[in-house]
Amino acid sequence: MFGWKSTPETRESFENADATAVKSGLISGTKVATGMGWRPVEAIAEGDRVLTFDGGLQTVTKVSRIRLWSGQDHCPRQFWPLEVPVGALGNREVMRVLPRQNIMVESDAAEDLYGDPFTLIPAEAIEGLYGVARTPPDDDVEVVVLHFAADQVVFGEDGALFFCPGFADMIDAAFTEEPRPFYSVLSMDEARFLAAQIEDEIAAVCGNSPQDIWAAAVPA
Repeated sequence: MFGWKSTPETRESFENADATAVKSGLISGTKVATGMGWRPVEAIAEGDRVLTFDGGLQTVTKVSRIRLWSGQDHCPRQFWPLEVPVGALGNREVMRVLPRQNIMVESDAAEDLYGDPFTLIPAEAIEGLYGVARTPPDDDVEVVVLHFAADQVVFGEDGALFFCPGFADMIDAAFTEEPRPFYSVLSMDEARFLAAQIEDEIAAVCGNSPQDIWAAAVPA
């Protein structure tokens, strides 16, 4: 699935300010598919098994927990989550996703452009499409990053597919015989171009509502 490249969580700091923020990871409250059914991401611990897109059930090797914004003043707008209306991303409920969290979409446009219908794009690429907009975060929002021995894509209960980075002990990684999934995330310019292509392609067939446009662009 394209060539692999690392996509670690995005964390930024500010000069002359004792504050950090993150732009990727899963917001607390997001539910993902596990070996025990749907569970909130904040309830998942190292050693739990999570259902992945390419690898079936995979063991979580590390869990990172980070505050979205550590400053005392208001969170800068660049870190605000995107609020995604029902159907705008194939989601069955309103959801919030961080701007640089990579999500998987499926489309004929991607297959035409890259030879694979499944594509990873930063969520920020769909900002402004069909009601997707930034929204101020609640206080003390926790962001959770699930790590696996190899990069994986996990299933969200809201209908989205989320990229999660690999994290393995180097010795374990050297001796593992399991194949590593190969993922590549489109650049922001490429992702925005693809999003526009998906809009056009689905609108021509299904109409112009968010449910019609994006429901067909995300795997069920």
